[in-house]
Amino acid sequence: MFDNSETGEYRGYNSEQFVFDGKHCTVVFPDSLSEGNKWIWRTEFLGAFDSVDTDMLSKGYALAYISVSNMYGHPDAVRTMKKFRDFMTEHGFNEKTVLFGFSRGGLYAFNYALKYPDTVAALYLDAPVLDIKSWPGGLGKGVGAPREFEECLSLYGLDKSSVLSFRQNPSDKLEQLLSLHIPVALVAGDSDRTVPYEENGKLLENTYKNGGGDILCIVKKGCDHHPHSLSDPSPISDFLCKRY
Repeated sequence: MFDNSETGEYRGYNSEQFVFDGKHCTVVFPDSLSEGNKWIWRTEFLGAFDSVDTDMLSKGYALAYISVSNMYGHPDAVRTMKKFRDFMTEHGFNEKTVLFGFSRGGLYAFNYALKYPDTVAALYLDAPVLDIKSWPGGLGKGVGAPREFEECLSLYGLDKSSVLSFRQNPSDKLEQLLSLHIPVALVAGDSDRTVPYEENGKLLENTYKNGGGDILCIVKKGCDHHPHSLSDPSPISDFLCKRY
């Protein structure tokens, strides 16, 4: 389907790998594509804890990925993502997609949804990073990641002082996401030491529940940052399929 692509296999499904806008991409094809050529989009960590991904593939949804790693949801990454989305629709895929934001992938999924809400059917956020002070900063209860924090600060033109007043985190824009009426499936562990739930997902949960938003919230008791997702993906995939 895609020019200059290499064919491959993903969990028993056919896939194509190619370069778009200088970034490595993967598209995985279900055995029979759903009506409307619907697709889901992993924003980071393709293949990791992918029970929902494979369940959606079995239901006829294609799976796509473009590598914008180490950009922490920066506007430049979001612009590249929009180009990729347009590329997918030019190749016959649905105008909308569901973005899967795992861990730091939550920054990409959330920021893209805010910028281009008309292209988003729903979000699936799994132990998502919603505040760079929390991760990679480690300025709250989390352990932090010093190397990634320096990389993130440099990318955004911040330092350890100015980041304290940075107001472009997803956690600063929760009401805006709520106002866009984008459904959210949220999964996280209540004992996450890397991306503490109370500093990230809990804020989103509260905003959506208090504001009457459409949210599925599954908090795993005693669970750390890993494992992501659920061994039985059906609660998540059922929620997403009903909305897309």
